[in-house]
Amino acid sequence: MGALAAADAWRFQFHPEAWLMVAAVAGLGFYVVRVVAPAAGESVTRRQRLCFAAGAMLLWISADWPMHDIAEQYLYSVHMVQHLLISFVVPPLLLIAVPEWLARLILVEGSRAARVIRRLVHPLVAGVVFNALQGLMHWSTLVELSVRSGGFHYAMHLLMFTSALAMWMPVVGPLRELHLSEPMKMVYLFAMSIVPTVPAAWLTFAEGSVYPIYDHAQRLWGISVTADQQAAGAVMKVLGGLYLWTLIAIKFFRYSAAQRSADATDRRRRVAANTLTTADIEAEFERLGPPPPEPRL
Repeated sequence: MGALAAADAWRFQFHPEAWLMVAAVAGLGFYVVRVVAPAAGESVTRRQRLCFAAGAMLLWISADWPMHDIAEQYLYSVHMVQHLLISFVVPPLLLIAVPEWLARLILVEGSRAARVIRRLVHPLVAGVVFNALQGLMHWSTLVELSVRSGGFHYAMHLLMFTSALAMWMPVVGPLRELHLSEPMKMVYLFAMSIVPTVPAAWLTFAEGSVYPIYDHAQRLWGISVTADQQAAGAVMKVLGGLYLWTLIAIKFFRYSAAQRSADATDRRRRVAANTLTTADIEAEFERLGPPPPEPRL
């Protein structure tokens, strides 16, 4: 049974919706680089191009065969890998890829759309909506609907991806005025790492099958339903948490280095301001003029 399931899982299945989505994203990126940027007298950096390519590629991997088929039909743990990519990896890459000038062209200052988007990406609003959706995605009824309906599956992933874009805006978005301070970014990312531990613990320590739709006779690669659930919990808690904590650590060390550099620069400035050179002393003597003659006795 396991061998038959494995063979069926690796049978190529064409998903035109995934190919169209990635083609649209790639075409939009090409249009921005070749048409919009020259017309606006701007440019797209190499780093932005690389982040865009990586984000588009990972989006394709998460939405197409074989990951999509294995996640939808066989293993809930692979479904969690999909969620990890769609929520934590692809959105920040694509946001880093957006130049500031392009974001300001899209979000016209003072427009109604810009005001709405600025409210939606507020850290409190974006964080609450994102985590609420993360919890809702583990509701057994929605999980079953996602498996039974490919359209519903893609719609839920699109909703998750959109909420993730809003959640990451205060951290790596193209508009600096929407960013949190560096210490608050660390606190914010820490908060984003807390909520996923609840369903992760539930999956890890649950007895029996949490999602009956994944409890079928044909077990891919011989992975039991319990082991699959535990692996899904590990993906959420260990991989997701490690990813966010790595970002927090990087930001902490960068912030500490910047603070040390700023302190050293300030100390040098103060020392220079309080140091008298020979030229300063001679200039002061010249300003005061010759000393008065000593009185005769």
